[in-house]
Amino acid sequence: MVKINAKAVIFDMDGVLVNTEPAIRRACIEALKDYGVNAKPEDFVPFTGMGEDAFIGGVAELYGVKYQTEMKVRAYDIYDEIAQSDVILFDSIKETVLKLRKNHRVAVASAADLRKVKINLRCLGMSVDDFDAVVTGSDVTNKKPDPEIFLKAAEKIGVAPKDCLVIEDALSGVTAAMRAGMQAIGVLGTFAGADLISHGAALTVDDTKNILAHII
Repeated sequence: MVKINAKAVIFDMDGVLVNTEPAIRRACIEALKDYGVNAKPEDFVPFTGMGEDAFIGGVAELYGVKYQTEMKVRAYDIYDEIAQSDVILFDSIKETVLKLRKNHRVAVASAADLRKVKINLRCLGMSVDDFDAVVTGSDVTNKKPDPEIFLKAAEKIGVAPKDCLVIEDALSGVTAAMRAGMQAIGVLGTFAGADLISHGAALTVDDTKNILAHII
């Protein structure tokens, strides 16, 4: 079994702590209808993990419609209404985070805006106070695959990048972790294990709670 020595664990949010893809795609599809865009769920795959500006904007532009920030606001309004019923929760996430915090610094680094991160944590019965730091797309200039968000998280928790382990489900996120000089574990879901490994993940797991067996 692969074992990774780390002083800090940095979690992505979507697809790692919660499965938000069906809910956020539904919200974005409904929001884009207001702008004359009839998007399909598969349209969003290339923009997964890059934050909602790219997630919504990329799809809008596929249909020849210029992105407006009001599209994201509308999508978040819809998402807030449906999250409690539509966001899929993974088993034992809160317990996993609390176990890690006994011996590690723990952070969230999500390309989503803070509003969405708070909604997701609410679905988990958690808050930003359950982590040593929370960095969101609202806090950075460059989104994944740029390493800025992970480097900022490492700085906030006071741990060198080489001692940080990133938990990611998206190719852009794994790439960002590699560029930050960090190790990564890929969570299977949106992308295949072979693709996550080829982008730099040290290993993959089929459930976030299973990372505990691999962290020293």
